[in-house]
Amino acid sequence: MKKIDLLIHNCSELITIKGEQRARVGSELNDLSVVKNGAIAINDGNIVEIGKSKDLLTKYSNVEKKLDAKKCVVMPGFVDCHTHLVFGGSRENEMAMRLKGISYLDILKQGGGIHSTVKATRKISKNDLKQISINRLDKLLNNGTTTVEIKSGYGLNYNTEKKILEIINELNDEHVMDIIPTFLGAHTIPKDSDREKYVNWIVEEAVPKFRNLAKYCDVFCEDGAFTVEETKKIFSSAIQNGYKLKIHSGQFNDLGASGLSAYYKAVSADHLENISLDQIRQMKENGTIAVLLPGVPFYLQSQKYANARLMIKEQLPIAIATDFNPGSCPSYSMQMMITLACLNMNMTIEEAIIASTYNSAVAIEMENQVGSLEKGKQADIIILDIENYKEIPYYFGTNLVKQIVKKGKIYK
Repeated sequence: MKKIDLLIHNCSELITIKGEQRARVGSELNDLSVVKNGAIAINDGNIVEIGKSKDLLTKYSNVEKKLDAKKCVVMPGFVDCHTHLVFGGSRENEMAMRLKGISYLDILKQGGGIHSTVKATRKISKNDLKQISINRLDKLLNNGTTTVEIKSGYGLNYNTEKKILEIINELNDEHVMDIIPTFLGAHTIPKDSDREKYVNWIVEEAVPKFRNLAKYCDVFCEDGAFTVEETKKIFSSAIQNGYKLKIHSGQFNDLGASGLSAYYKAVSADHLENISLDQIRQMKENGTIAVLLPGVPFYLQSQKYANARLMIKEQLPIAIATDFNPGSCPSYSMQMMITLACLNMNMTIEEAIIASTYNSAVAIEMENQVGSLEKGKQADIIILDIENYKEIPYYFGTNLVKQIVKKGKIYK
Protein backbone atom coordinates (compact mmCIF):
# COMPACT_ATOMS: atom_id res chain seq x y z
CA MET A 1 0.00 0.00 0.00
CA LYS A 2 1.33 3.42 -0.96
CA LYS A 3 1.88 5.97 1.76
CA ILE A 4 -0.38 9.03 1.74
CA ASP A 5 -0.46 12.15 3.88
CA LEU A 6 -4.03 13.36 3.22
CA LEU A 7 -7.34 11.67 2.49
CA ILE A 8 -10.37 13.73 1.46
CA HIS A 9 -13.46 11.56 1.87
CA ASN A 10 -17.26 11.53 2.06
CA CYS A 11 -17.50 13.90 -0.94
CA SER A 12 -21.13 14.30 -1.92
CA GLU A 13 -19.87 14.67 -5.49
CA LEU A 14 -16.24 14.38 -6.55
CA ILE A 15 -15.82 16.05 -9.95
CA THR A 16 -12.71 14.57 -11.55
CA ILE A 17 -12.98 15.64 -15.25
CA LYS A 18 -10.71 12.71 -16.02
CA GLY A 19 -9.99 11.86 -19.65
CA GLU A 20 -7.54 12.39 -22.45
CA GLN A 21 -4.91 15.07 -21.87
CA ARG A 22 -6.12 17.43 -24.59
CA ALA A 23 -8.69 20.18 -24.87
CA ARG A 24 -12.25 18.89 -24.54
CA VAL A 25 -14.63 19.76 -27.37
CA GLY A 26 -18.25 19.26 -28.34
CA SER A 27 -20.12 16.65 -26.30
CA GLU A 28 -16.95 15.96 -24.24
CA LEU A 29 -17.62 19.24 -22.45
CA ASN A 30 -20.56 17.62 -20.68
CA ASP A 31 -18.61 14.73 -19.12
CA LEU A 32 -17.55 15.71 -15.60
CA SER A 33 -16.78 12.12 -14.53
CA VAL A 34 -18.50 12.55 -11.16
CA VAL A 35 -17.83 10.07 -8.34
CA LYS A 36 -20.66 9.95 -5.80
CA ASN A 37 -19.52 9.61 -2.17
CA GLY A 38 -16.00 9.86 -3.51
CA ALA A 39 -12.58 10.09 -1.91
CA ILE A 40 -9.18 11.25 -3.05
CA ALA A 41 -5.82 10.13 -1.64
CA ILE A 42 -2.91 12.59 -1.73
CA ASN A 43 0.78 12.31 -0.98
CA ASP A 44 3.56 14.86 -1.26
CA GLY A 45 1.31 17.32 -3.08
CA ASN A 46 0.09 14.91 -5.77
CA ILE A 47 -2.95 12.72 -6.28
CA VAL A 48 -2.32 9.03 -5.55
CA GLU A 49 -5.76 7.51 -6.02
CA ILE A 50 -9.44 8.35 -6.52
CA GLY A 51 -12.32 6.07 -5.60
CA LYS A 52 -15.29 5.45 -3.34
CA SER A 53 -15.00 6.64 0.26
CA LYS A 54 -15.64 3.22 1.79
CA ASP A 55 -12.87 1.66 -0.29
CA LEU A 56 -10.22 4.31 0.30
CA LEU A 57 -11.03 4.68 3.99
CA THR A 58 -10.36 0.95 4.36
CA LYS A 59 -7.26 0.98 2.20
CA TYR A 60 -5.70 4.01 3.90
CA SER A 61 -6.99 3.46 7.43
CA ASN A 62 -3.73 4.62 9.04
CA VAL A 63 -3.47 8.02 7.36
CA GLU A 64 -3.02 10.75 9.97
CA LYS A 65 -4.77 13.62 8.18
CA LYS A 66 -8.32 13.15 6.94
CA LEU A 67 -10.61 15.83 5.57
CA ASP A 68 -14.30 15.06 5.80
CA ALA A 69 -16.14 16.59 2.81
CA LYS A 70 -19.59 15.45 3.89
CA LYS A 71 -22.36 17.31 2.02
CA CYS A 72 -19.76 19.06 -0.16
CA VAL A 73 -18.83 19.12 -3.83
CA VAL A 74 -15.11 18.53 -4.38
CA MET A 75 -13.58 19.58 -7.69
CA PRO A 76 -10.38 20.86 -9.34
CA GLY A 77 -9.31 24.37 -8.42
CA PHE A 78 -10.28 26.98 -11.00
CA VAL A 79 -7.69 27.94 -13.61
CA ASP A 80 -8.01 31.62 -14.50
CA CYS A 81 -6.16 31.81 -17.81
CA HIS A 82 -6.57 35.54 -18.55
CA THR A 83 -5.97 38.31 -15.99
CA HIS A 84 -4.32 41.73 -15.71
CA LEU A 85 -3.78 41.53 -11.97
CA VAL A 86 -0.66 43.69 -11.45
CA PHE A 87 -1.55 47.37 -11.70
CA GLY A 88 -1.66 50.56 -9.66
CA GLY A 89 -4.60 52.81 -8.93
CA SER A 90 -8.32 52.20 -9.29
CA ARG A 91 -11.03 53.13 -11.79
CA GLU A 92 -14.36 52.90 -10.02
CA ASN A 93 -15.20 56.40 -11.29
CA GLU A 94 -15.39 55.02 -14.82
CA MET A 95 -18.35 52.85 -13.85
CA ALA A 96 -20.29 56.03 -13.10
CA MET A 97 -19.24 57.44 -16.48
CA ARG A 98 -20.48 54.35 -18.31
CA LEU A 99 -23.77 54.52 -16.45
CA LYS A 100 -24.17 57.97 -18.02
CA GLY A 101 -23.74 56.45 -21.46
CA ILE A 102 -20.05 57.05 -22.16
CA SER A 103 -18.54 54.03 -23.92
CA TYR A 104 -15.37 52.17 -22.93
CA LEU A 105 -13.56 53.32 -26.08
CA ASP A 106 -14.67 56.94 -25.55
CA ILE A 107 -13.31 56.84 -21.98
CA LEU A 108 -10.03 55.57 -23.42
CA LYS A 109 -9.89 58.44 -25.96
CA GLN A 110 -10.45 60.95 -23.12
CA GLY A 111 -7.33 59.75 -21.33
CA GLY A 112 -9.09 57.33 -19.03
CA GLY A 113 -9.14 53.59 -19.24
CA ILE A 114 -5.77 51.98 -19.75
CA HIS A 115 -4.02 55.38 -19.83
CA SER A 116 -5.05 56.28 -16.28
CA THR A 117 -3.93 52.89 -15.00
CA VAL A 118 -0.61 53.22 -16.81
CA LYS A 119 -0.03 56.57 -15.11
CA ALA A 120 -0.75 55.10 -11.67
CA THR A 121 1.33 51.98 -12.30
CA ARG A 122 4.34 53.99 -13.41
CA LYS A 123 4.20 56.08 -10.23
CA ILE A 124 3.83 53.32 -7.62
CA SER A 125 6.92 51.69 -6.11
CA LYS A 126 7.72 48.09 -6.92
CA ASN A 127 7.28 47.03 -3.30
CA ASP A 128 3.89 48.72 -2.94
CA LEU A 129 2.71 47.28 -6.25
CA LYS A 130 3.81 43.82 -5.17
CA GLN A 131 1.93 44.06 -1.87
CA ILE A 132 -1.25 45.14 -3.65
CA SER A 133 -0.85 42.23 -6.04
CA ILE A 134 -0.41 39.74 -3.19
CA ASN A 135 -3.69 40.95 -1.72
CA ARG A 136 -5.43 40.43 -5.06
CA LEU A 137 -3.93 36.96 -5.43
CA ASP A 138 -5.21 36.04 -1.98
CA LYS A 139 -8.70 37.11 -3.01
CA LEU A 140 -8.49 34.99 -6.17
CA LEU A 141 -7.41 32.02 -4.06
CA ASN A 142 -10.23 32.57 -1.57
CA ASN A 143 -12.65 32.39 -4.50
CA GLY A 144 -11.26 29.03 -5.59
CA THR A 145 -8.66 29.94 -8.24
CA THR A 146 -5.49 27.91 -7.74
CA THR A 147 -3.66 28.66 -11.01
CA VAL A 148 -3.60 32.01 -12.80
CA GLU A 149 -2.12 33.71 -15.85
CA ILE A 150 -1.10 37.35 -15.35
CA LYS A 151 -0.29 39.83 -18.12
CA SER A 152 1.83 42.94 -18.04
CA GLY A 153 0.62 45.89 -20.10
CA TYR A 154 0.08 48.73 -17.64
CA GLY A 155 3.62 50.05 -17.93
CA LEU A 156 4.10 50.61 -21.67
CA ASN A 157 7.73 51.59 -21.14
CA TYR A 158 10.82 49.56 -20.37
CA ASN A 159 11.16 50.21 -16.64
CA THR A 160 7.51 49.70 -15.72
CA GLU A 161 6.90 46.66 -17.92
CA LYS A 162 10.05 45.14 -16.41
CA LYS A 163 8.78 46.00 -12.92
CA ILE A 164 5.45 44.28 -13.58
CA LEU A 165 7.00 41.15 -15.09
CA GLU A 166 9.52 40.88 -12.25
CA ILE A 167 6.68 41.07 -9.73
CA ILE A 168 4.72 38.36 -11.55
CA ASN A 169 7.76 36.06 -11.49
CA GLU A 170 8.50 36.81 -7.82
CA LEU A 171 4.90 36.05 -6.91
CA ASN A 172 5.13 32.73 -8.73
CA ASP A 173 8.14 31.87 -6.55
CA GLU A 174 6.67 33.12 -3.29
CA HIS A 175 2.88 32.67 -3.43
CA VAL A 176 1.08 29.34 -3.11
CA MET A 177 -0.59 29.78 -6.48
CA ASP A 178 0.93 28.73 -9.81
CA ILE A 179 1.33 31.88 -11.92
CA ILE A 180 1.99 32.09 -15.67
CA PRO A 181 3.55 35.39 -16.94
CA THR A 182 2.57 37.04 -20.23
CA PHE A 183 4.14 40.11 -21.84
CA LEU A 184 1.44 42.51 -23.09
CA GLY A 185 3.46 45.57 -24.03
CA ALA A 186 1.11 45.78 -27.03
CA HIS A 187 -1.85 46.77 -24.86
CA THR A 188 -2.30 50.24 -26.30
CA ILE A 189 -0.10 53.06 -27.67
CA PRO A 190 0.98 55.15 -24.68
CA LYS A 191 0.00 58.82 -24.76
CA ASP A 192 3.62 59.96 -24.60
CA SER A 193 4.82 57.92 -27.62
CA ASP A 194 4.92 58.11 -31.39
CA ARG A 195 2.99 55.13 -32.76
CA GLU A 196 5.65 53.83 -35.16
CA LYS A 197 8.43 54.29 -32.63
CA TYR A 198 6.47 52.44 -29.94
CA VAL A 199 5.72 49.45 -32.18
CA ASN A 200 9.39 49.32 -33.18
CA TRP A 201 10.37 49.45 -29.49
CA ILE A 202 8.20 46.42 -28.78
CA VAL A 203 9.54 44.49 -31.77
CA GLU A 204 13.22 45.38 -31.52
CA GLU A 205 13.85 45.94 -27.80
CA ALA A 206 11.08 44.83 -25.44
CA VAL A 207 10.33 41.42 -26.92
CA PRO A 208 14.00 40.30 -26.93
CA LYS A 209 14.80 41.76 -23.49
CA PHE A 210 11.77 40.33 -21.68
CA ARG A 211 12.12 36.79 -23.03
CA ASN A 212 13.28 35.36 -19.70
CA LEU A 213 10.44 37.05 -17.82
CA ALA A 214 7.43 35.84 -19.84
CA LYS A 215 6.19 32.61 -21.40
CA TYR A 216 3.70 34.28 -23.75
CA CYS A 217 3.56 37.43 -25.88
CA ASP A 218 0.09 38.95 -26.24
CA VAL A 219 -1.30 41.71 -28.48
CA PHE A 220 -4.52 43.71 -28.18
CA CYS A 221 -5.54 43.83 -31.87
CA GLU A 222 -8.49 46.21 -32.01
CA ASP A 223 -9.64 49.59 -33.32
CA GLY A 224 -7.84 52.16 -31.18
CA ALA A 225 -5.18 49.65 -30.13
CA PHE A 226 -2.97 47.65 -32.56
CA THR A 227 -3.66 47.00 -36.22
CA VAL A 228 -3.42 43.63 -37.95
CA GLU A 229 -0.16 44.66 -39.66
CA GLU A 230 1.35 45.80 -36.37
CA THR A 231 0.26 42.54 -34.76
CA LYS A 232 2.02 40.57 -37.51
CA LYS A 233 5.28 42.44 -36.82
CA ILE A 234 5.03 41.80 -33.08
CA PHE A 235 4.11 38.14 -33.54
CA SER A 236 7.04 37.59 -35.91
CA SER A 237 9.46 39.06 -33.37
CA ALA A 238 7.93 37.03 -30.54
CA ILE A 239 8.27 33.78 -32.49
CA GLN A 240 11.90 34.55 -33.33
CA ASN A 241 12.57 35.13 -29.64
CA GLY A 242 10.94 31.92 -28.45
CA TYR A 243 7.62 33.11 -27.04
CA LYS A 244 4.31 31.31 -27.37
CA LEU A 245 1.52 33.58 -28.64
CA LYS A 246 -1.79 34.90 -27.35
CA ILE A 247 -4.09 37.61 -28.68
CA HIS A 248 -6.94 39.88 -27.59
CA SER A 249 -9.22 39.77 -30.63
CA GLY A 250 -12.78 40.48 -31.64
CA GLN A 251 -13.73 42.29 -28.45
CA PHE A 252 -15.38 45.30 -30.12
CA ASN A 253 -14.80 44.74 -33.84
CA ASP A 254 -13.92 41.87 -36.15
CA LEU A 255 -10.61 42.84 -37.75
CA GLY A 256 -9.80 39.28 -38.73
CA ALA A 257 -7.35 39.00 -35.84
CA SER A 258 -8.73 35.67 -34.60
CA GLY A 259 -7.95 34.11 -37.96
CA LEU A 260 -4.53 35.76 -37.83
CA SER A 261 -3.86 34.15 -34.46
CA ALA A 262 -4.78 30.77 -35.94
CA TYR A 263 -2.38 31.32 -38.85
CA TYR A 264 0.44 32.00 -36.36
CA LYS A 265 -0.68 29.01 -34.26
CA ALA A 266 -1.31 31.10 -31.16
CA VAL A 267 -2.11 29.07 -28.06
CA SER A 268 -5.27 31.11 -27.49
CA ALA A 269 -7.40 33.92 -28.86
CA ASP A 270 -9.32 35.76 -26.15
CA HIS A 271 -12.62 37.73 -26.03
CA LEU A 272 -14.12 36.78 -29.45
CA GLU A 273 -17.45 38.56 -29.12
CA ASN A 274 -17.03 39.44 -32.80
CA ILE A 275 -15.74 36.55 -34.90
CA SER A 276 -16.73 34.96 -38.20
CA LEU A 277 -17.48 31.29 -38.78
CA ASP A 278 -14.43 31.04 -41.04
CA GLN A 279 -12.16 32.23 -38.24
CA ILE A 280 -13.70 29.77 -35.79
CA ARG A 281 -12.88 26.99 -38.24
CA GLN A 282 -9.35 28.33 -38.78
CA MET A 283 -8.76 28.32 -35.02
CA LYS A 284 -9.99 24.74 -34.74
CA GLU A 285 -7.81 23.63 -37.64
CA ASN A 286 -4.68 25.25 -36.19
CA GLY A 287 -5.20 24.30 -32.54
CA THR A 288 -5.93 27.75 -31.09
CA ILE A 289 -8.20 27.62 -28.06
CA ALA A 290 -10.97 30.22 -27.57
CA VAL A 291 -10.83 31.97 -24.19
CA LEU A 292 -14.20 33.55 -23.46
CA LEU A 293 -14.56 36.36 -20.93
CA PRO A 294 -18.26 36.75 -20.05
CA GLY A 295 -17.58 39.17 -17.21
CA VAL A 296 -16.53 41.87 -19.67
CA PRO A 297 -19.75 42.32 -21.69
CA PHE A 298 -21.68 41.93 -18.42
CA TYR A 299 -19.74 44.73 -16.73
CA LEU A 300 -19.60 46.98 -19.80
CA GLN A 301 -23.32 46.37 -20.50
CA SER A 302 -22.55 45.68 -24.14
CA GLN A 303 -25.18 42.91 -24.37
CA LYS A 304 -22.99 41.07 -26.89
CA TYR A 305 -21.41 37.87 -25.69
CA ALA A 306 -19.20 35.40 -27.49
CA ASN A 307 -21.17 32.79 -29.43
CA ALA A 308 -20.19 29.80 -27.32
CA ARG A 309 -22.87 27.56 -28.80
CA LEU A 310 -21.55 28.00 -32.33
CA MET A 311 -17.99 27.35 -31.18
CA ILE A 312 -19.02 24.18 -29.37
CA LYS A 313 -20.99 23.03 -32.40
CA GLU A 314 -17.88 23.58 -34.55
CA GLN A 315 -15.76 21.51 -32.13
CA LEU A 316 -13.62 24.49 -31.18
CA PRO A 317 -12.21 24.11 -27.64
CA ILE A 318 -13.34 26.90 -25.33
CA ALA A 319 -12.13 28.12 -21.96
CA ILE A 320 -13.51 30.68 -19.51
CA ALA A 321 -11.55 33.29 -17.54
CA THR A 322 -12.29 36.42 -15.50
CA ASP A 323 -10.13 38.95 -17.40
CA PHE A 324 -9.63 40.51 -13.95
CA ASN A 325 -8.61 44.13 -14.60
CA PRO A 326 -9.45 47.60 -13.29
CA GLY A 327 -11.60 48.82 -16.16
CA SER A 328 -13.75 46.13 -17.73
CA CYS A 329 -13.99 43.28 -15.23
CA PRO A 330 -12.86 43.91 -11.64
CA SER A 331 -14.03 40.48 -10.48
CA TYR A 332 -12.12 37.78 -8.60
CA SER A 333 -14.81 35.15 -9.07
CA MET A 334 -14.61 32.29 -11.54
CA GLN A 335 -17.84 31.09 -9.94
CA MET A 336 -19.55 34.23 -11.22
CA MET A 337 -18.04 33.64 -14.67
CA ILE A 338 -19.67 30.19 -14.70
CA THR A 339 -23.05 31.77 -13.92
CA LEU A 340 -22.62 34.35 -16.70
CA ALA A 341 -21.52 31.67 -19.16
CA CYS A 342 -24.67 29.69 -18.42
CA LEU A 343 -27.13 32.60 -18.42
CA ASN A 344 -25.68 34.77 -21.18
CA MET A 345 -23.75 32.38 -23.43
CA ASN A 346 -26.22 29.49 -23.16
CA MET A 347 -23.59 27.05 -21.96
CA THR A 348 -24.58 24.04 -19.89
CA ILE A 349 -23.35 23.91 -16.31
CA GLU A 350 -21.05 21.03 -17.20
CA GLU A 351 -19.56 22.90 -20.17
CA ALA A 352 -18.89 25.96 -18.03
CA ILE A 353 -17.19 23.93 -15.30
CA ILE A 354 -14.83 22.17 -17.73
CA ALA A 355 -14.15 25.47 -19.53
CA SER A 356 -13.12 27.07 -16.23
CA THR A 357 -10.88 24.22 -15.08
CA TYR A 358 -9.44 21.73 -17.55
CA ASN A 359 -9.76 23.70 -20.79
CA SER A 360 -8.46 26.81 -19.04
CA ALA A 361 -5.41 24.77 -18.07
CA VAL A 362 -4.96 23.84 -21.75
CA ALA A 363 -5.07 27.56 -22.63
CA ILE A 364 -1.89 28.08 -20.58
CA GLU A 365 -0.41 24.66 -21.38
CA MET A 366 -0.75 23.41 -17.80
CA GLU A 367 -3.16 20.53 -18.46
CA ASN A 368 -0.63 17.87 -17.48
CA GLN A 369 -0.43 19.33 -13.97
CA VAL A 370 -3.75 20.99 -13.13
CA GLY A 371 -7.36 21.32 -14.26
CA SER A 372 -8.59 17.80 -13.46
CA LEU A 373 -8.32 15.36 -10.56
CA GLU A 374 -6.35 12.36 -11.78
CA LYS A 375 -3.59 10.11 -10.49
CA GLY A 376 -0.20 11.78 -10.70
CA LYS A 377 -1.47 15.34 -11.10
CA GLN A 378 -1.14 18.15 -8.59
CA ALA A 379 -3.59 18.03 -5.71
CA ASP A 380 -5.19 21.41 -6.52
CA ILE A 381 -8.67 21.00 -5.09
CA ILE A 382 -11.55 23.15 -3.89
CA ILE A 383 -14.26 22.02 -1.49
CA LEU A 384 -17.58 23.78 -2.04
CA ASP A 385 -20.31 24.12 0.57
CA ILE A 386 -22.96 22.57 -1.67
CA GLU A 387 -24.13 19.00 -2.29
CA ASN A 388 -24.74 19.23 -6.05
CA TYR A 389 -22.49 20.88 -8.65
CA LYS A 390 -25.54 22.40 -10.33
CA GLU A 391 -25.73 24.78 -7.39
CA ILE A 392 -22.52 26.55 -8.51
CA PRO A 393 -24.21 28.91 -11.03
CA TYR A 394 -27.48 28.83 -9.08
CA TYR A 395 -26.02 30.74 -6.12
CA PHE A 396 -24.68 33.53 -8.32
CA GLY A 397 -22.45 36.17 -6.76
CA THR A 398 -21.82 33.91 -3.76
CA ASN A 399 -18.46 32.45 -2.77
CA LEU A 400 -19.19 28.77 -2.14
CA VAL A 401 -15.60 27.81 -1.34
CA LYS A 402 -15.27 26.19 2.06
CA GLN A 403 -11.69 24.94 1.87
CA ILE A 404 -8.83 24.96 -0.62
CA VAL A 405 -6.14 22.34 -1.11
CA LYS A 406 -3.14 23.54 -3.14
CA LYS A 407 -0.40 21.02 -3.87
CA GLY A 408 -1.74 18.90 -1.04
CA LYS A 409 -1.75 21.67 1.60
CA ILE A 410 -5.02 22.79 3.17
CA TYR A 411 -5.99 26.48 3.16
CA LYS A 412 -9.16 28.03 4.58
